[in-house]
Amino acid sequence: MNIIFIAPPAAGKGTQSALLEEHMNYKHLSTGDLLRAEIKKGTEFGTEINNIISKGELVSDEIITKLLKNELTSIKDQKFILDGYPRNLNQAETLNSIFEELDITNYLAIYLTIDEDTAMKRALGRVVCSNCGATYNKYFQEMKPKQEGICDKCQGTLSARSDDNEETFKTRFNTYLDVTSPVLDYYKEKGKLVVVDTANGPENTYTNIEKILKSEDVDN
Repeated sequence: MNIIFIAPPAAGKGTQSALLEEHMNYKHLSTGDLLRAEIKKGTEFGTEINNIISKGELVSDEIITKLLKNELTSIKDQKFILDGYPRNLNQAETLNSIFEELDITNYLAIYLTIDEDTAMKRALGRVVCSNCGATYNKYFQEMKPKQEGICDKCQGTLSARSDDNEETFKTRFNTYLDVTSPVLDYYKEKGKLVVVDTANGPENTYTNIEKILKSEDVDN
């Protein structure tokens, strides 16, 4: 069962994608990664993308669609997770056209829900080790380092990596909800939407997702 992850900021879809890759052999498709990979190849298409990004402009839906279609064609027989697409109704309809063309019917849109206060604490409280990359959070007891500002694993220095403040995060969070609301309705009407609450932490969230996927595989 392929997955389209839909999640507001700090809901944890990156964490869940990594767990699904590790335990269930999914291929994680991030639109940002696809763009960077194409640029790295040094192709004419990659140069075009790099020129757009270097000017601070947004990459068009057409370019994202082309990259995504090429990648889905190349991994058609492998289970995949879509991360970062679709972000709006137009993209959802375009993706549906790609799926129809490639005969991809076995997918779910999984919406990871999180309340605004918890999401903000996750985003603004996150600190990362500059040495080994381990992640902690100063607002959650189970995720705090043993010594403030020091990594448990390597004793490296911890620093915040988010440029958000409370006001900008709230704006970003609620803008996301407004834009994606029609996308949720779109997949709900198709009978493809599943809602998973992330309030009880990443391990419980993964367990719930795993149960849903295994159930869907049996049903199909």
